[in-house]
Amino acid sequence: MTEAHVSLDAASLSPAVERLRGPLEEQLTSALQNAIETVGAAYAGQDVEQVVAELVTQTKMGLHPDIAAGFAPDHDELRSVALAIVRERG
Repeated sequence: MTEAHVSLDAASLSPAVERLRGPLEEQLTSALQNAIETVGAAYAGQDVEQVVAELVTQTKMGLHPDIAAGFAPDHDELRSVALAIVRERG
């Protein structure tokens, strides 16, 4: 299955978030990896944009609500992950 890693842009982080950057990236990456597995396993012919939406929803479900509220992944990068799922499962 597709491997993905979440990286936070250090230039856009507040000092408080910068101190938590490593653990936060790990939590986001873990939630995204779980979402990739879940969405991939349930894939049933959806188009790429539907898979993107499902990835976002599933990732947010795996996060604390406060973290999920701020989760705004790069659409193009997430679309690449969704495209890989569609190609692998379709």
